[in-house]
Formats: sequence, structure tokens, C-alpha cells
Amino acid sequence: MAVDALDTRILRLLIEQPRTSVREYARILSIARGTVQARIDRLERNGVITGTGPVLSPAALGHPVLAFVHLEVTQGHLDEVGEALAAVPEIIEAFSTTGGGDLLTRVVARDNGHLEDVIQQLIQLPGVVRTRTEVALRERVPHRLLPLVQSIGLATAGPSN
Repeated sequence: MAVDALDTRILRLLIEQPRTSVREYARILSIARGTVQARIDRLERNGVITGTGPVLSPAALGHPVLAFVHLEVTQGHLDEVGEALAAVPEIIEAFSTTGGGDLLTRVVARDNGHLEDVIQQLIQLPGVVRTRTEVALRERVPHRLLPLVQSIGLATAGPSN
């Protein structure tokens, strides 16, 4: 889907001011409320906007330990292992990957002992051959999309006159 300059301005507002009303976005952008709503609806339909809920902190929920666990899976068992991972609440993301492993999971835990328990649970899943764990020490760049949206906006705006 092509995202134009107006779309990027709307996306930027959604990121920077997520609790603002569509009416206020329209006022800020000096366009009709219906135009803003139609653009947001289209961005949602086309999968650009994938959610609107709150962003939660696992640490504030009592799970301050973050680790990335790589799983090597027996050939032909990727789907089954992926389904089994979905049943583990401490796994907050999982991706199939190329490279040294087949799956990369983002795991949260209460403490290092709890992390070890989760890893032991993963290694016992049918189809999992081995795991490799990397514990995150400190977040250096938080999850963000605003710089990407801004760069797309600059690219769609074209050269300045």
C-alpha cells in the first residue's frame, strides 16, 4: 500500500498523541474530520495500523528479566513448535528466522530462576533440538516507529522548492 504525505502526518499524530480524538487530529491538520477518519480506516484495513491498545511494561507487571531464546527445531516441526510456543505466557514474541536457529523468541521472566524454568519448558517441547539464550542487560533503543514514519513522509513529500 502506498502511504502518502497526509497518511504519514496522520500516523505521526497517532504515535505522538495516541489519546487525542479524530476531531482534534482534523483540527491540527486543518482537514475534515471525515477525511482523517477515512484515512485511518484505510490504514487499518491495509494493515499499516495494526493496533490501538496500550503498550504494557512486562517489568511493571513483575517480569523484569528479558531474554532472547533461539530454538533449533527438527525439520518439519516448525509449525507444531510455533503452536506450542503460543501456549507459554512468558513468550511475548516469536519469529521464524534464518541463520543459527529456526525460531527466535522474546521471553520475559520474574527472575533468572524463572527464566531457567521457562527455558527448560521450551527444551522439552517435541521438535525442539536445542536452545541458545541471550539475556538483555539494558534497552538501548526502545521500540519505535516514528523515525521510520518521518523518513517515509520525507520521501513521499518529494524535493523542496
